[in-house]
Amino acid sequence: MAISKNKKQILVVDDTLITLEILQRNLATKGYHIFTAQNVAEALSVLEVKNIDLVITDYKMPNVTGLDLIKHIRENYKNTEVMMITGYASIEGAVHAIKAGAEEYLAKPFTDEELFKAVKKALDRSRLRQTWQKSALTEYSTTYGIIGKSEVMQNVFNQIKKAASTSATVLISGESGTGKELVARAIHYSNRKASAPFVPVNCGGVPEGLLESELFGYVKGAFTGANETRAGFFLTADGGTIFLDEISNTSLSMQAKLLRVLQNKEVYMVGSSRTQTVNVRIIAATNKDLHKLVEKGLFREDLFYRLYVISLDLPPLRDRDDDIMLLIHNLATKFANEFGKAKPQFSKDTLKALRNYHWPGNVRELENVIQRLVAMTDGELIEATDLPSIMRFSAYGKVTLRKTLAEVEVDHIRNVLSATQGNKTKAAEILGIDRKTLREKLKRLSIPTSV
Repeated sequence: MAISKNKKQILVVDDTLITLEILQRNLATKGYHIFTAQNVAEALSVLEVKNIDLVITDYKMPNVTGLDLIKHIRENYKNTEVMMITGYASIEGAVHAIKAGAEEYLAKPFTDEELFKAVKKALDRSRLRQTWQKSALTEYSTTYGIIGKSEVMQNVFNQIKKAASTSATVLISGESGTGKELVARAIHYSNRKASAPFVPVNCGGVPEGLLESELFGYVKGAFTGANETRAGFFLTADGGTIFLDEISNTSLSMQAKLLRVLQNKEVYMVGSSRTQTVNVRIIAATNKDLHKLVEKGLFREDLFYRLYVISLDLPPLRDRDDDIMLLIHNLATKFANEFGKAKPQFSKDTLKALRNYHWPGNVRELENVIQRLVAMTDGELIEATDLPSIMRFSAYGKVTLRKTLAEVEVDHIRNVLSATQGNKTKAAEILGIDRKTLREKLKRLSIPTSV
């Protein structure tokens, strides 16, 4: 019977037959394909003909020991993980096993749960290393200029393709830093009107008092300082696409004016009494739940349904586990070239920390972190100690729950500012607030602006 390509293959080596039978039976229940060997010679024969993902070996065996097997595997099979089990548990034995290359060490007797947990950890580490090796050795293609091979991103690419085939209004939802503008550009430049203008507008970055004149333009003399007639973003985007980022930050009065544009394809320049017709596709984006804002009366329901013709939800980076290594490789190459440095290598512990981090700022935060590491790290190997403190293990975090909510908030803001090298605009995006709110928090919480 053919073995599934996705089914992990494990070789169990033990000179006790009953131990082999128990391990084989228990691990098989988890979907692994199990091979067994009663000594090192048999194990070597299996390794020569099978692609083994993990070897679980006993410590003490006659003639050739498990330590010798581990050393052989480490020097001959780079993609095979090793785990040692033994009934002779001792600190000295553990040290020898780890030095030989066994990164997991399990003392008998152990529970099924302990076994399954150790096996999963070892296989996860193998997948992590192989993903990095593959991405580091091969050039991979991007789709719409967006890096991602995970299942959730393939779904996003399919949605982009469908949205690009129409001229319907699109609403893109996703946390800060997930790439909403990249997706908007992908939709526009994959459309038949790709040669037409694409005009991005950050609605949260324009003061409310100026947003109307920026969007719709103004005529000479409309207000103090209006010394000439100026077209707004909608007229600039005529025939193409306008991207309204952070649309949830607009006021109800501005939402009413946007609704008029969607309904009538007309804009009023500030100070003008006549309308101008525009042919513009609107792509809007939000990092907030517009449904909830509608329920609270903070966003117009009629505008929401006008925008909600085609909707795309972008996954956060923490749900794109298989893409993180690809992104790290791409970003490291990009910034190494930019800074005129050799492309760095990442230690195993560094990759593990980067992969396990929650990434509240998503891809944008990852980009900032890799840029900082490439720029600031001496040498070509980036160690876990080079990472921002928020990504490193801390025993302090394990022993105290006595911090107030305000203290936790201060710590998090400090860490984000540190990760963005003090860039308050990027920090505000990661924190999911606007720059003004961040500035107020820094003042209220007495956080130095030089952080």
